[in-house]
Amino acid sequence: MTIFNNTFSTSLPTGEISRHQAIFKGVMAILPLSIAVIPWGMLAGSLAIDAGLSPLATQFMSLSIFAGAAQLAAIGMVKSGIGLGGILLSTLLITSRHLLYAIVLRQSISPLKLRWRLSLGFLLTDELFAIASINQEKKALTKRVESWFLLGAGVSFYLCWNVSTLFGILAVNALPALNQWGLEFAIVATFIAIIVPMVKHFSVVICVFIAAVSAVCCQVYKVEGGLLISTLLAMIGAMLYAKFTKEAIK
Repeated sequence: MTIFNNTFSTSLPTGEISRHQAIFKGVMAILPLSIAVIPWGMLAGSLAIDAGLSPLATQFMSLSIFAGAAQLAAIGMVKSGIGLGGILLSTLLITSRHLLYAIVLRQSISPLKLRWRLSLGFLLTDELFAIASINQEKKALTKRVESWFLLGAGVSFYLCWNVSTLFGILAVNALPALNQWGLEFAIVATFIAIIVPMVKHFSVVICVFIAAVSAVCCQVYKVEGGLLISTLLAMIGAMLYAKFTKEAIK
């Protein structure tokens, strides 16, 4: 966690910098999360092959969708024989959080040209949102520099995800038990690295606590739509606390 914070903080410029410097700083800011996502990408590649997808289809999935949680969920449903409608609905619910990300970042992104908005929208992940949010809070970048900063971070993370997916595809025959190595813990570790630096208010603590308890309960009692239920409960709980205590969140 310290590595993540230090890497980002040392990457923030104090004044106007060049385009290439902004790209490099974006790459360095997201580097710890890029490294953390490698086992996740390898797992996605190997599981897709194990589910019956061809190597080309597996790589195309990472190239075109670029959503790790949604990809893993879709792969599991393909292997279970679930229909296209169920897969589309589930992935829609899983990725719906990106709409919230876009709303939060709208003030910074909306003034940009369409090609920028589309590019950054495609590259928007949990990881990119994390460093973008910290950047917004610090207000350390100008609009022009911020665009290249986010592009550098997003593209480097995209390349890392696809290269790690390729490693998973190539390693599935050499390492047939790759899905039993516990690589899925990389998913948990990545989200912990994203969430913890953002826990700065008691309402956020409540939000995290409710989400964790609710998610575990839904998993134990096999409640359908546990992710969505936990998300809604956590948001409602945090909002109610902030409203009744008049907690100021900047």
